[in-house]
Amino acid sequence: MDKNSTIGYVLIFVIFAAWFMYSSNQQELQRIEQEQQDSIANAQRVRDSISFARETKIQATEPVVSDSTTTIANNDSTDQPVQVVEAPEELFTLENEELNLQLTSKGGFVNKATLKNYRRSDSSDLVLIEPGKCDFSYTIPLNSGFVETIDLDFTVKSQSDSGIVLEHKFPQGGSIEQEYSLSNGFLVDYRVRLMDLQSRISRRHSSIETKWDMELPLQEKALENERNVSTVYYKYKSDKGVDNLSERSDEDDDELQGGVHWLSFKQQFFMSTLIFPQGLEESGTAIEVEKPENADYVAEMAAEFDLPFSGDNYDENAMQFYFGPNHYQTLKKMDVGLERTIELGPKVFSWVNKLFVIPIFNWLSKFISSYGVIILLLTLMIKLILILPMYKSYLSSAKMRILKPELEAIKEKADGDMAKMQQEQMKLYKRVGVSPFGGCLPQLVQLPILIALFRFFPSSIELRQKSFLWADDLSTYDAFINFGTSIWPFGDHISLFTLLMAASSLLYTIYNQQSTAGVSNQMKYIMYLMPVMLFFWFNSYAAGLSYYYFLANMITFGQNFVFSKWIVDEDKIRKEMEANKKKKVSVKKSRFQKRLEEMAKKRGVDPKQLRR
Repeated sequence: MDKNSTIGYVLIFVIFAAWFMYSSNQQELQRIEQEQQDSIANAQRVRDSISFARETKIQATEPVVSDSTTTIANNDSTDQPVQVVEAPEELFTLENEELNLQLTSKGGFVNKATLKNYRRSDSSDLVLIEPGKCDFSYTIPLNSGFVETIDLDFTVKSQSDSGIVLEHKFPQGGSIEQEYSLSNGFLVDYRVRLMDLQSRISRRHSSIETKWDMELPLQEKALENERNVSTVYYKYKSDKGVDNLSERSDEDDDELQGGVHWLSFKQQFFMSTLIFPQGLEESGTAIEVEKPENADYVAEMAAEFDLPFSGDNYDENAMQFYFGPNHYQTLKKMDVGLERTIELGPKVFSWVNKLFVIPIFNWLSKFISSYGVIILLLTLMIKLILILPMYKSYLSSAKMRILKPELEAIKEKADGDMAKMQQEQMKLYKRVGVSPFGGCLPQLVQLPILIALFRFFPSSIELRQKSFLWADDLSTYDAFINFGTSIWPFGDHISLFTLLMAASSLLYTIYNQQSTAGVSNQMKYIMYLMPVMLFFWFNSYAAGLSYYYFLANMITFGQNFVFSKWIVDEDKIRKEMEANKKKKVSVKKSRFQKRLEEMAKKRGVDPKQLRR
C-alpha cells in the first residue's frame, strides 16, 4: 500500500469519525436552532401545557365536600354541580399470545402493558408500562366545569375474550365510553365515545383536550445507551418521513403543527405508540421529553393534543395503540411509517440495510439459531461481494511493495524536500504504469457498508439477548472485565470483542505499513493510533458490531494470503513494471492545460515552465 493508499485510509477514518460526530450532535444542533427561532413565551406555554406531576386537574371553585365525593364548580347558574362518587379501583385484563394489558377503572386507561415473549436484562417480565407510571386522560368541558377522566370511575359495560367496553355515566345524564379490542399481535384498537353530552358541553368547544404521559422503565443492561436513543418520534399525515425530539438532550419540547399521524414514545428496542388513522386536528400538538439524572427510569415523555368533538349525541374517535418491539419487518407491515424510527443510517447509506443486510439476516435466521454464526455468514457474503475491489486493493499494495526500494531511494535523495519527493514519485508511477489511487478507491467502495452496519447492529432487536461464546447479549457490550466503577477512558468494563477488533485492526495496519514507502513518521503514528481510538469508541457498543469488524479483519487477512499464494504473481508484476520503464510515456494534455499554455504564449511565457 502506497502513500496515497495510506492517506485514503486516513480519509476513510476521518469521514467515519466526522459522520459519527455529526450523527451524534445533529439533533442537538437542531434543538438549539429551534430554541433560537421560538419565542420565550411560546416555549413557556408549551412547557406549562404539559404536567409531569400527575396531580388532579379538575378546575373547581368549590372544595371537595367529602372523602368520597368530588364537586366540580358550576360555571352556569342554570346547572347543578357535578358530583363524582369515588369507588375502589378495579383492574381489568386483556391478553393474547403477545400482550397482556391491564386496564384500571380509575380513568379507564391502560395501566400496565407486558410483552409476553420478551424479558428485561435481569430476566424479569418486560413491562412496557408500569402501574402508576402512566396517565392517559381527557378533559371534558362540561357547562358545570372541566372534568378529567383520570378522576372518573369506569365500570364494565360489555366484555368478550378479545375486547372490553368501559363506561362512566354522569349523574345528570350522558356518558363516556372507552372500548379496547385486542386480536393478534401488538396492535390495540381503541375508541372513545361521548354519549348524550351535546347539551352539557359548551358550544364554543369543538375539541377535547387529551394528555398522555409516561415514565419509561429501564429494559436493557446499559442505561446510558438506552437513554441516548430514547425520545418522542412523530409523523405527519401528509409526510413520508418521521421526526423526533433530541435524543441526546436531557430535556426538549416542541409544538407540532398540521395533522399528526402518530406519536411514539420510543426506547432502544420497544415503543408505545398512539396512531391516529385520520390524523389529528390542525390546531397543534405539544410533546415533551425529560431525562432524569438518576437511574430510576430512562425518560419521561408526554404529549398533549386535541381530539375533534362534533357536538352530536354520538361522538366517536377511533385510534390504535401499538405496544411492541422495534422490529423492522413487524413495523413495516403496519404501513404507517413506524419502521423509519429504527436508525439504519443516513438515507444515502440506509438502502444497504433495507435491501441487503436485513433480508439476508432474516433469511439466515430461519435456518440457523446461532446469531454468532449468522453474523459470520453475513460477513463472508459481504466479503465475497467485495472480492473484486479487495483484489484491486491488494494488487495495488503488491505493486507498492515492489516499488518500495525505489520510493525509499527517492525519499533519501529528496533530503526532506517534500515537493521534490512527490514530483519524483509521480514520475515513477507514470513510468511503471501504477495508479497512485489504486489502493484508496477500492477501500472507499466499502464505506457505505461500513456505515450501514455501524447502524444496523446496535438497532437490531434480533440480536437482543442472543448469546455467543462469552457474550450473553450481542446487542450490547460484552463485559469481559468489570471494574465495578467507572475508570476513564474505559468506563466500568472492557469488552473482549472490542479488544479483539482493535488488536486485529492494529495488526492489519502494521502489515500494510511494511509495504508503504514515502510516508512520514507522523502519518504512521496516526495510522497506529486509529485502532486504539476505535477501541475506546466501541467499548460500550454492541458486541455484535465489534464481532463483525473483527471477522472482517480476519477474513481480509485470509483473502490477502490467498491472493499472495495463488493469484498475484509478484515476479510477473515486476517484469511488467520493468518493461513499462522502457516504454516512452506519452501524457495526453487536457483541454484546460492546452488553454493555459496558449494564454502563457500570448503573455510571452515559456509553456515548459508551466509543467515544471
